[in-house]
Order: sequence, then structure tokens, then C-alpha cells
Amino acid sequence: MTDARDWLLGGVIAFAVTLITTPAGVSGAVLLLPVQISVLHVPNPALTPTNLLYNVLSTPGALARFARERRLRSPLTRALLIGTIPGVLAGAVLRVEVLSGPRTFLIVVAIVLAPLGAWLAAGRTRQREADAPRPGAGVSACAFATGLIGGVYGIGGGSLLAPLLAYLGFSLYAIAPAALSSTFVTSVVGVLAYQALELAQGDGTIAPEWLLGISMGVGGICGSYLGARLQPRIPEAALRRLLGLICLGLAVRYALQGLGVG
Repeated sequence: MTDARDWLLGGVIAFAVTLITTPAGVSGAVLLLPVQISVLHVPNPALTPTNLLYNVLSTPGALARFARERRLRSPLTRALLIGTIPGVLAGAVLRVEVLSGPRTFLIVVAIVLAPLGAWLAAGRTRQREADAPRPGAGVSACAFATGLIGGVYGIGGGSLLAPLLAYLGFSLYAIAPAALSSTFVTSVVGVLAYQALELAQGDGTIAPEWLLGISMGVGGICGSYLGARLQPRIPEAALRRLLGLICLGLAVRYALQGLGVG
């Protein structure tokens, strides 16, 4: 169980992380989950729904800012929701029933972070908005796959969708509100799914750490609002490479720990 110092620390870290990641369409949960493992020592598998709870509470800050700019309702947002909602439900069940072992989960963390970090660090996005694909069935299929991984990892899928959509040709100006909207809705679904699984199994380890999730959410909602406001002023390439290097470093660390080397 976490205590008051953990709640405060989690809120401060969430604010800093979300301030940096929101302009790229990422909630920050992809970086907060390792913090929960190594710094806050959240028990397994409760850390996944705790991360989803953080998403639920933190993303409305950015969404409120994007709503003021009339950027929330779009065909891209609808296409992402069609895929990610069923994906995150399947991921939640998979996380509890198959991937509950700590080492297995660390390897899953590394598998998710490594390709994400490589794409971000390389900066290989195609800035050709005119050639961007229509947000139809193909985008929804990709959203289902990332939702599945997000349900396992506790990230809502947005941190995987954002770099993928950028590579496909969508601009970050369009990606950020769509990806964060998807993250918010799928995280709500994910928290409810984990809570239902907790009620069904009743072992006390599946439900989120509510107070920690709330404290991180408070820090995150402040950071996400400011991050959304700063989006037009932050160089996309520099932000992408910074996040990529962080993700790659974390991937190496948790791969070694998962294999029992580190």
C-alpha cells in the first residue's frame, strides 16, 4: 500500500511528465508506469488499473483546452474509439488471466516501449497531410491492436497510436485531441473492467490504488492543460526524440529485469 508521501510524489511526477507529453498526444502513462513499479512500489497487477485511473483523471485538462479550440470532434477520433474500446477490454482480461507474473509483465513493458522509443527517437514521421489516409477501417484495426496492448500495459493506447498516426501522415495538431480522447474513453472502460474482475475474483490485488491514482490525476490534469496550451510552441521533432530516448532506456532496463539479469 502507498502512503501520503507516495501520493504527493506521484502527483508532482505526473504533473512534470504530462506537461511534456501532452503536446505529442500522449497522456504520460507510458512513462508513469515504470515510476509506479520502481519508485512507488505499487503491487502487481493493481498498477495497471491505477495507471488507467490516472488517465481518466488527467486527460480532461487537455481535452478542455482542445474543446475550447474546437478540435475534439473529428472522424479520426471516432475511428480510434471504434477500435480501442473493444481492444482495451480484451487487454484487461489478458493482463489478469495470463500476464499476472511480475517478470512476464516487465518483458511486456519492454516489448511495448522498445519499438515506441525507436520510432520516436528516429523521428521518422511523414509530414504529408494531403496524403494522410482516411480514418476508416484500417485506422480502427490499428486502434484495436494498440488498445489491446494498452489494456495490458495500462496506457489506454494513446502513446502507441500517436507515433503510428504521425508516421501514416496525420499531423500532431490532429492527432493530439483524437489520441487523448481515445485514451480517456478507453481508460474509463479499462478501470471499470478491472473493477469488475476484482469483484469477480475478490483477492484484493486487481482494483486500482485509488488514492495514488487520484493524486497522480490531479497533477496530470494541471500538466495536461498547460501542455495542450503550449503545443503550438514546442518543436515536435525535439519532443519526439526526447521521449524516444527515455522509452528506449526504460525498455532496456525492464527487459533485463524481466529476464532476471538486472
